[in-house]
Amino acid sequence: MIDHGLTDRAGRGVALHEMDDDNWRDVADVAPLDDQRRFAPALAARYLLLSARGQVWTSLAVCADGAVVGHVMWARDDEDGTYWVGGMLIDGPQQGKGTGRAAVRTLLAWLAERDDCEEIRLSYDPDNVTAERLYSSLGFRRTADTEGDEVVAALPARAARLG
Repeated sequence: MIDHGLTDRAGRGVALHEMDDDNWRDVADVAPLDDQRRFAPALAARYLLLSARGQVWTSLAVCADGAVVGHVMWARDDEDGTYWVGGMLIDGPQQGKGTGRAAVRTLLAWLAERDDCEEIRLSYDPDNVTAERLYSSLGFRRTADTEGDEVVAALPARAARLG
């Protein structure tokens, strides 16, 4: 479990849990709101398959007071040493409570603790204003790079450390 003591606006403790036999089904059922489906898969199950079959990404369950409310995944780019955040999805009914922010901050702090972590990157659809607002408020800045049709944003690891 990855827990940095962060809470969402509802006061729930937000932690990240490894995928296991007890939580993978709940994560697979996580779904975005209807108007977000052009930015995210209909269900988090696609992200779980990317982690299981692609052997690049590591999926984590986002939990609030122990209940699965979302998914996030991370990877390390062996070519340049950057760490990446991907597949962030909070279940539609759970959105708007600050849970996604707490989950991303928890993951960023955990990644930044690694000795070899100097930069953390992520990508998002340029039309996804909500994602851009969240990530820029956490200190991510757009780079000149792209991932397919998505913009890439970066954050120095020192800026991700809590405390």
